[in-house]
Amino acid sequence: MKPVTDPLAQLTEIRAIMERSSRFISLSGLSGVGAGVVALAGVAIGNWYLNSQYGEGGFMRLMNGDYASRLEALPFLLGLAAVIIVLALGVAFFFTQRRARQNGMALWGPLGRRLAVSLAIPLTAGGLFCLMLYLRGAAGLVIPGMLLFYGLALLNASKYTLDEIRWLGLTQIGLGLLATLLPVWGLLFFAFGFGLCHIGYGLLMYNRYERSRPA
Repeated sequence: MKPVTDPLAQLTEIRAIMERSSRFISLSGLSGVGAGVVALAGVAIGNWYLNSQYGEGGFMRLMNGDYASRLEALPFLLGLAAVIIVLALGVAFFFTQRRARQNGMALWGPLGRRLAVSLAIPLTAGGLFCLMLYLRGAAGLVIPGMLLFYGLALLNASKYTLDEIRWLGLTQIGLGLLATLLPVWGLLFFAFGFGLCHIGYGLLMYNRYERSRPA
């Protein structure tokens, strides 16, 4: 007699196989937490530097300052941004590689490459656009622009990975649009979007997909 098979279990298995073949599901929630912590530390350092150089409310003093002031601060801001990006990517690489190994998936396979490209194009264009805003006198729109382009990058990449990435992208776009109306709170929007949102998303993903459940 043939063993009785559960149709629901078969459908679940087929769905899991299709998902693994079409989506990169090894993103780790801990990478989001780590990136958020790095972003918050970067905001604290940037705020300290601007206040020490330009006095209380240094961020808005710089945003409304002349071209010479913005140019003088540019090397520090670019250096800080580079450190934040490198550290965030390093944390993301470590935890995602670890989870990919646990799932038996290649980190830099076809899906990983598609995901990286779909993120890199909007982020590169957005970074250059925000640099031009800063140099052309619209520095108050830099952080809103960063949030908007980052949200668009996540939205573009969401078709290759977990559905929750789409909602994180939409959240970043919403914050970017709101930040255009309140540029004086730019650093707080940066901290909330790149810091707290990443930490909240990371904890949600970790509890949903990675945390071991009691038997």
